Amino acid sequence: MKKILSITFVFALALSWIFVSAPLSPAQANVGNILQFNNMAGLPQELTGDQFPIRDMNGGGLPWMLTSANGVFSSNGNLVVNVRGLVFAAGPNEGSNTLPEFGVVVSCLNTDGSVNNFFGGAFPATTGPAIMGGGNSNIHARIALPETCIAPIIFITNGAGTAWFAITGK
Repeated sequence: MKKILSITFVFALALSWIFVSAPLSPAQANVGNILQFNNMAGLPQELTGDQFPIRDMNGGGLPWMLTSANGVFSSNGNLVVNVRGLVFAAGPNEGSNTLPEFGVVVSCLNTDGSVNNFFGGAFPATTGPAIMGGGNSNIHARIALPETCIAPIIFITNGAGTAWFAITGK
């Protein structure tokens, strides 16, 4: 009986070694982080509207500021962004967010230098003053990426993805 248990144990050990040491498929081997960030910059007055679009994206009509943001964008297209206190920096609602949802756009450069912007959808955002939890959103998106995504930029946008309020950077 001991011999059967020993043979079974050795067989199970050998089988587990085969599965653990098996090479990863190309899809598994290429999954990693394209971009990981611990801050974003709010929209300054100078970049509002269509004055100076970034990667074909216009800024919102008023400046925005935020308390914090962090996220990770993986090569398999998964994007997670946690935004806190994204609110108007000027105007009648200064210090507050009035929008019930934010969107997310990933912008990539192609090998020829042209721009590809990918809208990841709209996500719930808290309304009200930042000091009371307004402007918070937890974004979990899946972006269908092209073969090449050079110099990615993450934008937090309005719910339609047509105007940005925050951008990766400082």
